[in-house]
Amino acid sequence: MSEPNLIETAADEAVTLTSELIRIDTTNTGDPATLVGEREAAEYVAEKLTEVGYEITYVESGGKNRHNVIARLPGADPSRGALLVHGHLDVVPADAAEWSVHPFSGAIQDGYVWGRGAVDMKDMVGMTLALARHYKRHGIVPPRDIIFAFLADEEAGGKFGAQWLVDNRPELFEGATEAISEVGGFSITLRDDVRAYLIETAEKGIRWMTLRVRGTAGHGSMIHRDNAVTKLAEAVAKLGNHRFPLVLTDSVREFLAGVTEITGWDFPEDDLEGAVAKLGNVSRMIGATLRDTANPTMLTAGYKANVIPSVAEASVDCRILPGRIEAFDRELDELLGPDIEKEWMELPPVETSFDGAVVDAMTAAVLAEDPGARTLPYMLSAGTDAKAFQSLGIRNFGFAPLKLPADLDFSALFHGVDERVPVDALRFGTRVLDRFFRTA
Repeated sequence: MSEPNLIETAADEAVTLTSELIRIDTTNTGDPATLVGEREAAEYVAEKLTEVGYEITYVESGGKNRHNVIARLPGADPSRGALLVHGHLDVVPADAAEWSVHPFSGAIQDGYVWGRGAVDMKDMVGMTLALARHYKRHGIVPPRDIIFAFLADEEAGGKFGAQWLVDNRPELFEGATEAISEVGGFSITLRDDVRAYLIETAEKGIRWMTLRVRGTAGHGSMIHRDNAVTKLAEAVAKLGNHRFPLVLTDSVREFLAGVTEITGWDFPEDDLEGAVAKLGNVSRMIGATLRDTANPTMLTAGYKANVIPSVAEASVDCRILPGRIEAFDRELDELLGPDIEKEWMELPPVETSFDGAVVDAMTAAVLAEDPGARTLPYMLSAGTDAKAFQSLGIRNFGFAPLKLPADLDFSALFHGVDERVPVDALRFGTRVLDRFFRTA
């Protein structure tokens, strides 16, 4: 491992880098007219890498201010598959009026680094960047090549980030066999200060869907039997109130079995959702991996109060379990019928097994810093850039390690108000990632 004082210096820098990255507004609304773009953050990362001697690839990916940075650190054995470590530079919007600390302040106070992106995912970017600089400064050679990728546009599906690079510059990831990124490696406290670190091995598929209904336009004062708004409202209510069937995937079964082994809690299938509620704050995330979901999020119709519009549209955020795409489509058609037009942008589910040398290295790195803890696989109810990289045959994991306070509602921080990450967790994660990078 790195000399203790040296790795602590890298951990200090990870905290500073995370704070400075948060101060760079990289808001991604998904709308070209209002998004900020990642250019300033990409230039910041590029400068930090070139400063210590990296040769970088700086890629403009087809949109204004949409920039990506990739660097490769050669390993001792170039014949081994490379490890891809990727993080996105963009963040979702934040309304400063709702926050107790300004979302782009990067404030370090009360034991936390505060701001939009603190956990999604400028914390991982800060830790990764600090270690990349640490290795180059001190001539540390990992066992295999590490590809560091700092990407645009994850929050809107990766069209100008991971997906664009996979489609247009796949050679940048040549030789990569495994990848790590966000929303995994964080701790949950189950009982008696026993922590389990959840490593993401699967994630639901995404379908951002537009429902469209057509009707007959007319004056709002008259009787209308073919009102597009009414028909859409009925369809949206039907879909929003629908419960898709409970499905236990392999990754969820393995997670629940691990929790049972640690706690003795049972998870009977006839009351699975009630049993999952015992998991506390993380139950929202785990509960969302028990079935498909389709949540209406936006409605668009009309242009004047006294005009019946001819078209009404709704946006629906659908999240689909691995292996459920065809069944989901059939159920959707049966529920909505033939008169509802559907358009969507789709990203596939991701799933791998919780085994192999890379998993052993993750577990060993966590336990070296938190003896007595456990690592468990889990499925993420959301999605990441892993969806793009799996098309290159890369095996994907969520592993951005953080040792969290037992009472911190971590899942609520993602896209939430007062997003923040504990300083001690950043330091812990930097040490764990150092051990992992040097043994994986």
